[in-house]
Amino acid sequence: MFLNYIKIAWRTLLKNKAYSFINIFGLALGMAVTILISLWIYNQFSYNNFFKNKDRIAQVYQRQTFNGNTDSGNAMPRPIEFALKDKYQDQFKHIVMSSWTGQYYLSYNDTHISETGNAMQAEGPEMFSLEIIEGDLTGLKKLNWILLSQSTAKALFGEKSALGKIIKIDNTHDMEVTGVYKNIPGNNSLDDMNFIFSWEKYVTMYEWVNKVKDHWGDNSFQCFVQINDQTTFDAVTATILHVKKDLADKEKQYNPEMFLFPMENWYLRSEFKDGYPSGGRIEYVWLFAIIGFFVLLLACINFMNLSTARSEKRAKEVGVRKAIGSTRNQVIRQFLSESLLIVCISFITSIILVLVSLEGFNKIAATQIEFPWGNPIFWLIAFTCVLITAVLSGSYPALYLSSFQPVKVLKGSFKAGKKAALPRKILVISQFVISVSLIIGTAIVLHQVIHTKNRSTGYDNAGVIQIPTLGSDFVGKYNLIRNEFLKSGAIINMASSTSPMTGVWNNWGGFTWSTKPDGFQEDFAVSRVSFDFVKTLGLKVIQGRDFDKKFATDTAAVLINQTAVTYMNLKDPIGEIIKGSNPKSKRRYKIIGVVNDVLMQSPYEPIKQTLFIYNKEDDPNFYNLKLNPDHTTKENLATIESVYKKHFPSLPFQYDFVDQEYAEKFESEEKVAKLAGLATILAIIISCLGLFGLASFIAEQRSKEIGIRKVLGASVFSLWRMLSKEFVILILISCLIAIPLSYLTMHSWLQNYTYRTEIQPWIFIIAIMGAVFITLTTVSFQAIKAATSNPVNSLQDE
Repeated sequence: MFLNYIKIAWRTLLKNKAYSFINIFGLALGMAVTILISLWIYNQFSYNNFFKNKDRIAQVYQRQTFNGNTDSGNAMPRPIEFALKDKYQDQFKHIVMSSWTGQYYLSYNDTHISETGNAMQAEGPEMFSLEIIEGDLTGLKKLNWILLSQSTAKALFGEKSALGKIIKIDNTHDMEVTGVYKNIPGNNSLDDMNFIFSWEKYVTMYEWVNKVKDHWGDNSFQCFVQINDQTTFDAVTATILHVKKDLADKEKQYNPEMFLFPMENWYLRSEFKDGYPSGGRIEYVWLFAIIGFFVLLLACINFMNLSTARSEKRAKEVGVRKAIGSTRNQVIRQFLSESLLIVCISFITSIILVLVSLEGFNKIAATQIEFPWGNPIFWLIAFTCVLITAVLSGSYPALYLSSFQPVKVLKGSFKAGKKAALPRKILVISQFVISVSLIIGTAIVLHQVIHTKNRSTGYDNAGVIQIPTLGSDFVGKYNLIRNEFLKSGAIINMASSTSPMTGVWNNWGGFTWSTKPDGFQEDFAVSRVSFDFVKTLGLKVIQGRDFDKKFATDTAAVLINQTAVTYMNLKDPIGEIIKGSNPKSKRRYKIIGVVNDVLMQSPYEPIKQTLFIYNKEDDPNFYNLKLNPDHTTKENLATIESVYKKHFPSLPFQYDFVDQEYAEKFESEEKVAKLAGLATILAIIISCLGLFGLASFIAEQRSKEIGIRKVLGASVFSLWRMLSKEFVILILISCLIAIPLSYLTMHSWLQNYTYRTEIQPWIFIIAIMGAVFITLTTVSFQAIKAATSNPVNSLQDE
């Protein structure tokens, strides 16, 4: 019996090729979108699955309150290691201090590469369950030992064994390779950790690291832990909550609270509000899950619409079936079989669409998703969804068509009537509520990105490159290199800094000044810069003056931004003395100038109070070069590289364009906009397919009416208007429902950003006009075709 159902269903599909194509292709598009989004969601939830101990690993965070504002972060003071190991060792399996992932030069003979890596204590490789290819997990136990990732080892040694080889870090420090580990995949938090060297070596490399061994106020490190199997993250957090407050007298004013942030939350739930986790990328994951569901729902609506619309065409078939003894259940099974056949063909088509589009999707989403051919769970879920979709798509048509009374149908007295069209109208409205909401949502996301991109950075980042200055090779050579670069004609100015222009690497407290209120808890962003920094980056001096080599006292001078003037409550900032008690800032600074606010951190947040402190040119982290606009960028870079290689022949030439670095800050939002835009376009296509099918059916259904109207003198325009008016009304109703829904949703989304756009009325106007235009464009083809047809063909006797 089932094979008979399928055979009849196949014949029905072949008989109505146009409607079959619309149904199959529409469903296939919906399924393809849902599969792609599902694969992306799985990729997001599988983040950090590379680490076998993921459910037991955490990073130590601290919550601090500055003048009533509570913030949380993973920057740790060095004494936290000793405090946890001395008092709470029984709570942990591993406690591992680590540096921040940084850029280093690695050299072996004549091979020189630049790679990112960490200094880490010896238990780190075991805690993170690194897969060792050569050597073993104990490769960090001695001072000069280093572990390399597989790709780093290959870059240095080719196919030869790396074990026992001596390499140099920053062309200065000799390190013995004691192990090679498998590359950490891209969807993991430590995927840029391409080598690990011993923590003890890190302490000896940098004098300041050793100096802050007992200093709780210097938060320059990371602390990773693996808790014991018998405890939980919440239990350990409750135990260590006040460890810093109990041991650090000077820090008590900030009410520091230490807590564990589990690895499973690092990627999807990384945002904090008022010091507590408040979401993050997980919101985008659920957003796209909803979008995937609704896009599939649109395709199902198309099927139901077209099936019920053609009910009168199949009414006699149902009547004959019932008259010769078919029960209602058999008729229902027949139509569900048709639905299952369409869904199965659509599913196969959707797999083909996914395979064709997967590479492009990976580029847009910045992922490395592969089709899960060998994953039985995927196929089980897929076939379950096929059955659910078949039932969902075919249930209403099956129940509706099987309810026809054979006597009325076969006598010719059956008429679907106006009420039969009501469900179709509701479904069309539902379709366009979803489509219009997606249009509005995507437009607001794009507007937010554009609004923030147009925010003034406060400096000129065009034609500026940054060269990282890693290792002792650069010490004491700044003035020499600057003169060489200027003499080459490739640049027009140059300055050094300890932070990149697109970020602040230092936040300092421990300052006093004349107008500082009692109990005020100061927190400044600090960038140490050289002479010519203001000129090179195009900052504006609002008050006072810039650093000047003519004044010997400027080596103890500081520039502050406009926000700092307000923050410090300074009416006349020029000449004000700032005293520092921090080990890194234990001196007096004289304010010589106020510069405009410079956007160096998140473009979505307010600009922070910033100190630009003079720094000796012999120890910077970056060279900032303003390229000569009279030459091409290619020419400038070639000249700069030749000068660089002359002085640093054993180091790779590395640089970053500041404007490109700044553009990367919008990557997450732009990715969301692209994915939402793609889903919106496909949703519109699916909706238009449904409209096209319905318009075709209605034109066919009203062909005699159209013929009579033409004979009586109706114009093509009036007939087009008559056929289009009903659809336009439905779309306008959809817009009235979609606008408040999308406004409330997107208004809530925008609250995540301190610097945000306002939702403009023109977005809704354009969405309405776009929806109406799309509808008229889709419907007009069938409407005009029917209006221009020969009335003789439609009025001749059947």
